[in-house]
Amino acid sequence: MASEFVKTPGWLDWHTEPSRPRFVLPSGAVDAHCHVFGPAAEFPFAPERKYSPCDASKDQLFALRDHLGFTRNVIVQATCHGADNSAMVDAVRSAGRRARGVATVTPGTSDDELRRLDEAGVRGVRFNFVRRLVDTLPMDGLRQVAEQIAPLGWHIVIYFEAQELPELADFFLGLPVPLVVDHMGRPDVTRPVDGAEFTGFLDLLRARDDIWCKVTCPERLTVGGPPALTGEQAAYRDVVPFARRVVEEFPDRVLWGTDWPHPNLTDHMPDDGLLVDWIPSIAPTAAEQQALLVDNPMRLYWPEEL
Repeated sequence: MASEFVKTPGWLDWHTEPSRPRFVLPSGAVDAHCHVFGPAAEFPFAPERKYSPCDASKDQLFALRDHLGFTRNVIVQATCHGADNSAMVDAVRSAGRRARGVATVTPGTSDDELRRLDEAGVRGVRFNFVRRLVDTLPMDGLRQVAEQIAPLGWHIVIYFEAQELPELADFFLGLPVPLVVDHMGRPDVTRPVDGAEFTGFLDLLRARDDIWCKVTCPERLTVGGPPALTGEQAAYRDVVPFARRVVEEFPDRVLWGTDWPHPNLTDHMPDDGLLVDWIPSIAPTAAEQQALLVDNPMRLYWPEEL
């Protein structure tokens, strides 16, 4: 029940009155990275979770989708629910063909369960390599999962921090399915965009033509603090050069999403309308916007509709 847990101290709840974006999304736009939390009374959080969030229901997510002007969502399993994908699957099913899911799958998951998830609309699994959010990184087990999902045509979403990439890159490149990198590998935006660290990340994307990148979460990466829009200049300006570089070099392999309800933020909670208004600063042309928001996510998550 919701009364049985206490929200993590310092956790900020999601923005209840996001602005309506000035940037009009192209028809069919996909929010390709978002979550649902609970509600805990219906979908309890995992006992081993590293944080206790606020509730953030499917109905609230779909209301945000419509308010911002998106048509579809890709709902990513939240770590607070562990490997119980019930809340995510329920949200995907409730959206009909307007949502797809990314699950958490552990070694030993049966083929029957994977087929059930596939029928529900799941199209990938997420491997979390952020050390503060996981206890161990069992590489052999993850490779087993990768081999098990390959026949389904699924991909793997990988979440890591920039400083961890050198020791993980070979493992990633050896996985037998397409990869999707969360949040540009969380670069340190105080370092040069053409420096060794971000160049190493770009080299990962260059190594295979089936590695995709989410140019997302400027609110997590910025060191400038809460934003304000001035005229036509977007907020989170220190993150723009990094995302722009990825969009320019890999226009057919980039995705964008809100990350609603923005887990584990304690500094500031972004206005989701302003996040949408940030998009033209990283994808300024209509062609780039169409690829980022419609063509690419449709090709990855709804190829049968193309």
